[in-house]
Amino acid sequence: MIRAYKFLMRPTVRQEQALGEMLRDHCSLYNGALQERRDAYRHASKTSVKYGQQSGQLKDIRAFDPERQGRWSFSSQQATLRRLDKAFAAFFCRIKAGDKPGYPRFRGVNWFDTVDFPRDGDGCRWEATPHDRVTRVRFQGVGQVKVNQHRAVVGEVKTVSVKREGRKWFVVLTAEQPQPEPLPATGSVAGIDLGIASFLTDSNGVHVPNPRHARKAAARLEVAQQALSRFPRRKAKNRTRNHQRAVDKVAALHGKVRRQRLDHAHKTALGLVREYDFIAHEDLKIRNMSKAPAPKPDPEQPGGFLPNGAASKAGLNRAIADAGWGVFLTILNAKAESAGREVMAVNPRNTSRTCPECGHTAKENRPTQEKFHCLSCGHRAHADVVGATNVLRAGLGRRDANQA
Repeated sequence: MIRAYKFLMRPTVRQEQALGEMLRDHCSLYNGALQERRDAYRHASKTSVKYGQQSGQLKDIRAFDPERQGRWSFSSQQATLRRLDKAFAAFFCRIKAGDKPGYPRFRGVNWFDTVDFPRDGDGCRWEATPHDRVTRVRFQGVGQVKVNQHRAVVGEVKTVSVKREGRKWFVVLTAEQPQPEPLPATGSVAGIDLGIASFLTDSNGVHVPNPRHARKAAARLEVAQQALSRFPRRKAKNRTRNHQRAVDKVAALHGKVRRQRLDHAHKTALGLVREYDFIAHEDLKIRNMSKAPAPKPDPEQPGGFLPNGAASKAGLNRAIADAGWGVFLTILNAKAESAGREVMAVNPRNTSRTCPECGHTAKENRPTQEKFHCLSCGHRAHADVVGATNVLRAGLGRRDANQA
């Protein structure tokens, strides 16, 4: 089992400068490799350049530019080239699937914030000891950096990554550890219905309120973004102090919302995992749900468009993003795996329109957002509870079919 750990680093001023130079040089390597692939395809009879060819050029690149490229770990530079190769692999997969391709783009210095080290001890070393009060991690070209290790790392460290978030630096570890002991069985099962009014509702009628962190911080974000908009767009090295303060203010507010959302997702998922042995949820296509509606050209007025509900849909999209369903489901699956619980995704079609008593399905069964009233048998309940009950039944049916 592989688990990730993220710790805050405490670099000195010189170490912070070296970490910034490491990110810039890896960003330059990424952009140079991307340019080589573009040029080869456009000007060399549509020739494709692969990772193996670019990795084979690293030795010459390091010898040609020892001041920038030669001082960093060879394996970390290979990881940066693999990162570009994965971007192209995903690009071709999207083309085959008929989705929007999204050709890999050049990365600005402020948008390249991670450097990976594929193996502990190769260009980096995690130097945590049980008797040392201060934990350190060593990076080639940077030195030993102090780490605020707030919990123990279980297992053998496999990979190490450096990540910049705003003005803070983090080290991200992945460790291989044995499968933990499962939690004692509770004998309880539940289906959950994710929503906007309530973050989730389970089949037992428990509602978890939606904290709406982004909406609560919207006023402060608006003020901070208005202050930032007064400055002309400049590169980071050319910003004035007031401009940089405005940038940091917006980043800090977004970071706080993100941490609040993660904290809520972790606590909610942990409560579900501790209480239920089996959890069923809707297999939501969140990306499709948050798409903007297609424009409707006006046939009577060339160049004009008919109303398509884009304004109201934008509000719904913001609410979906604020809820963070995707993050929550990822955390729920990870915690369930560690606890020995079973989580299953089911088709969400008509889960909130089907009567759990008689099975009648109709759009009119749900007259409002919260109310469910079956037109066939007269059953009344909260619409989200009905949806969670139907999700649980579908999940149990699918589990029994798989076991058979």
